[in-house]
Amino acid sequence: MNSLLSHRLRPQPTLSIEEDNLIRKLLISHDPDGRWLDSEQLLGAMENIMCYATTSDLQVSDIYRDALTIDNESNIEIFGSIEPLGHTIYRLSHEILCKCSGEGDLHTRTMNIFDLLRSYRWDAKVVLVLSAFATSYGEFWLIMQLYPQNPLAVLVAMLKQLPSNMNALKPRFKALRLVVRTMVDVTKCIIKFEGLPIRHLKLDDEKISTTKSKIFIAAYWITRSTLICSSHIKDLIAFKPEQVHNVAVYRSSNSTTVATWELSSLVYRLSSMFSRLKQHVDACHRQTEIKMHQKILEVLQESHADNQEVLRMLFALKNDFPLKNCSTQEKLGVSDLRDKVVILLVSKPEILPLEELFLLIHQTYDHPDKKLEGSYKIVWIPISFSDTWTEDEEISFEFLSSSLPWYSVRKPKLLDSAVIMFIKEDLDFRDKPIMVVLDSNGMVTNLSALDMVVVWGARGYPFSVSKETELWKEEKWKLKLMIEEINPLFTKYAEVGKTICLYGSSNLDWIREFNAKMQEIISKGLQVELVYVGEKNPNEKVRNILGVIHEEMHSCLLSFAEIQFFWFRLESMRKSIVKLGEIADTDHILKEVSALLDDDENNNGWAVFGKGSSPNIVRLQGNKLMECLNLFPEWAENVAKLGFIGALRYAIEPPHVLNEPCSHSTVTSYEEGSAEETVLCEKCNRLMKKFVVYE
Repeated sequence: MNSLLSHRLRPQPTLSIEEDNLIRKLLISHDPDGRWLDSEQLLGAMENIMCYATTSDLQVSDIYRDALTIDNESNIEIFGSIEPLGHTIYRLSHEILCKCSGEGDLHTRTMNIFDLLRSYRWDAKVVLVLSAFATSYGEFWLIMQLYPQNPLAVLVAMLKQLPSNMNALKPRFKALRLVVRTMVDVTKCIIKFEGLPIRHLKLDDEKISTTKSKIFIAAYWITRSTLICSSHIKDLIAFKPEQVHNVAVYRSSNSTTVATWELSSLVYRLSSMFSRLKQHVDACHRQTEIKMHQKILEVLQESHADNQEVLRMLFALKNDFPLKNCSTQEKLGVSDLRDKVVILLVSKPEILPLEELFLLIHQTYDHPDKKLEGSYKIVWIPISFSDTWTEDEEISFEFLSSSLPWYSVRKPKLLDSAVIMFIKEDLDFRDKPIMVVLDSNGMVTNLSALDMVVVWGARGYPFSVSKETELWKEEKWKLKLMIEEINPLFTKYAEVGKTICLYGSSNLDWIREFNAKMQEIISKGLQVELVYVGEKNPNEKVRNILGVIHEEMHSCLLSFAEIQFFWFRLESMRKSIVKLGEIADTDHILKEVSALLDDDENNNGWAVFGKGSSPNIVRLQGNKLMECLNLFPEWAENVAKLGFIGALRYAIEPPHVLNEPCSHSTVTSYEEGSAEETVLCEKCNRLMKKFVVYE
């Protein structure tokens, strides 16, 4: 508390002696003990009460629209306090109602409220006071709105001697609503200032000190005004029925004039206070935003023992529990991410198209290596590009943040503006989702990991650029790379070395011709699985073709969603490779992927033949493919010696005539059946000798 009192030891030339003395008394009664309350959330609940209490013509659609928000507000609690929030509000409400017109002057009763709330921050004090008032105000209007249709409301109103005709009271309630609305505006300024990361930054001391003084005085007048408003509610019980029922007499009475004047004076005082306070708070906000942005950049460039300081700068300067577990809705602090690799998934509130989102979930949630579970966490940071979140964005966030298997920022709308500036400017977030990886020490190891995660899934751990480079250097262009993780059955086929033919086209006549020819070849005893993968950017035409293939040809099918996965993953492969720059081992992979994604002739038909991890893979376009298949009787005799794929390659690319022996070699990982498989040289297209290497 000494540090708080020191704030007032410095002279404040803008304050009167009376205000200076008031602030000294307020600071003596202020002794926060670390308990924390989500003031913004509680204020939202209070505003909802005032809205429903003062609006008699709410539509059912309005109620349904707000239902989700109200449900979320039911989980508000005070962290660090043994007393539940409901008990605190009840105790305050009792204190306000019992003393709003009781013994002692108004100032003394106001200071008594501050004594009760000495352990809370300034924003929590005023929000709790407003919430206590809202409960009594809401209870009054709940009875009056149900009256006279509800017998219970009639009986309660009778016992409380509440007026049955509210017409004469409209001017007073109009003034009362204006007072409450202005108090809420001032409270929002206090919350905004209290949420600024002042203690983490070096700011203009004089500007901060002046703003704090105005915050203290504003908190006092909000509390005092609440007592005055409560006294007006309590006074209704004292009115005799004939006073209220005679509208003309009531409105012309001295008590009505005095009451309306008193409330109007409060509105004027609070409005002037709000105008001045807002200017100071906005100035402090601008200063902290600039300083905060610089601080974030500095912290990310420094080395740390863990990731806590970095995560606190990004998420926890306003809120001790800024995250939530989307699966359980449990509130989380940044300490729950200690010693973990953290992947920041930044996106608009709708993230990705659903089919791409499902693939991303599959790649990050299904861990073949159980050792990886818990070693990294994904934190979703939804950011809107509009000044205020739209209703659709809020609905999307609420749905996805209750469905995803990741962590999420609990209140993305309240992210510090400096953090949003950092994400947009320094992390280069524009429109498409990005994944930024922080290692367990808070160091950025990958600024663009989304494509890596889509391609490799958990195998990419710890998702650094160096790991991404390592994976591509070890990889070869093979069928398993193309279909891995798309469909469990085909992944299994690839693992056992089964020959698979991936083909695509939007030309149904070509598809029928190709399938007929392949079935003719398969009938000769060859084992080849035909898999239709549609075309890039699958549409309804591809969906219809899937139905035709299922009815007429009965070949192995991917679902429409799996076809979308296939092309999304191919595109991610290309982006991942291009991002890393030139890597000799991936030149061939990039060439083949780009050929599938970019070739305009692909719509006329194409096919890729391969076996599991074997680099012996053949890609042919429609016309050339059909020409080669029609000549199958001429090269069928090579199938027994070279295998189907080898014989096919031998047919389309006869061995090169060389003046000297070819010295090309390649290393292929072992899989079942690979020892007996023949392999053609990529350079000269001749049979290669085999040697077994043990590691």
